[in-house]
Amino acid sequence: MNETTICAVGNVATQPVYRELATGPSARFRLAVTSRYLDRAKNEWTDGHTNFFTVWANRQLATNAAGSLNVGDPVVVQGRLKVRSDVREGQSWTSADIDAVAIGHDLARGTSAFRRTPRPEVGGAASPDRPEPDWETPPTDSPSQQAPEPVAVT
Repeated sequence: MNETTICAVGNVATQPVYRELATGPSARFRLAVTSRYLDRAKNEWTDGHTNFFTVWANRQLATNAAGSLNVGDPVVVQGRLKVRSDVREGQSWTSADIDAVAIGHDLARGTSAFRRTPRPEVGGAASPDRPEPDWETPPTDSPSQQAPEPVAVT
């Protein structure tokens, strides 16, 4: 299947909206991507056109994005580009959405502190309060631990 995969570098333009759906967690936010170019006449960098994308995240990515992103954060988003056209109230609308596979802070523009999300325990694993079993076999040097000799029965 041919899909357009993109990597967009920009700023979070709206606070992420988080929802619990029947299919699992979902989050969306707007991403502003502004091109920059060197204006040789002025010898300075100038902002070009700004493109806006709606970024969609699902499952654990949605939960982590909603808890980590704020308006203005510089981010890198990788995902599938979906261009959608629609007619609403007689108006023709076109939107460019990104179904995100990965979202992260742009470390070229700042620092970040990563915290791994804890994995849920599967199948009721042993609680940490329960001591670990002793799997060591005790040495058989002492006479009290030796098994008695078998007796022949006639």
